[in-house]
Amino acid sequence: MAIKKPRAARRTDALSKERIVEAAIEILDSDGEGALTFRTLAARLATGSGAIYWHVANKDDLLAAATNDVIARVMADVPGGTRPREAIRTLALGLFDAIDAHPWVGTQLSRAPWLAAIPQIFEGFGSRLEGLGVPEGAQFDATSALVIHVLGVAGQNAANARLLHAHRTDRTAFLGEIAQQWAQLDPARYPFVRRVAARLPEHDDREQFLAGIDLILGGIEAAHPAPSPRA
Repeated sequence: MAIKKPRAARRTDALSKERIVEAAIEILDSDGEGALTFRTLAARLATGSGAIYWHVANKDDLLAAATNDVIARVMADVPGGTRPREAIRTLALGLFDAIDAHPWVGTQLSRAPWLAAIPQIFEGFGSRLEGLGVPEGAQFDATSALVIHVLGVAGQNAANARLLHAHRTDRTAFLGEIAQQWAQLDPARYPFVRRVAARLPEHDDREQFLAGIDLILGGIEAAHPAPSPRA
């Protein structure tokens, strides 16, 4: 009489889209986008692929849901009642930290501008600029400048993560090699690049990102100064 092989354990609790997205984020963080398949996700959740397809249509739908989830948590972390300028800086740093922790989010934001995450980011910045007194006719351009800065850093962070992984090295060592190349450039053609080369390996990406936000906000406030309070 043949001996039956034991079946793999299956989930007994109801599978939700939230749990699927949570598991997808875990895979993306640990192994990258290439490792995220419905087969690996089903194994992680101890379920069948069909149960997952009930909640998400395909991998693109799953990546969009995971990205939207990460961004939604950042938006929710800005305390209510925070002054508009500080709220913008808090939101910007929250986005930077989230993208730094989840480089695949940067790839998705740069690759798919129609994601629900993009309107969330526009709303987060735009509503605070209105609170700063920026006139309605200038709000779209001002908000776009902030979003473009965030998305630019998002894309660069994602690219940097892929480069470091490909070179199997750390950030300081990789930037150190680039700094050496910069220092050897023609001084007549690249005087500025040669001067700043030594700062490249140890510069703080987070501080540099926030400096960009402050420069943009400074330009917005200079172009649209708040009205002086009446005596």
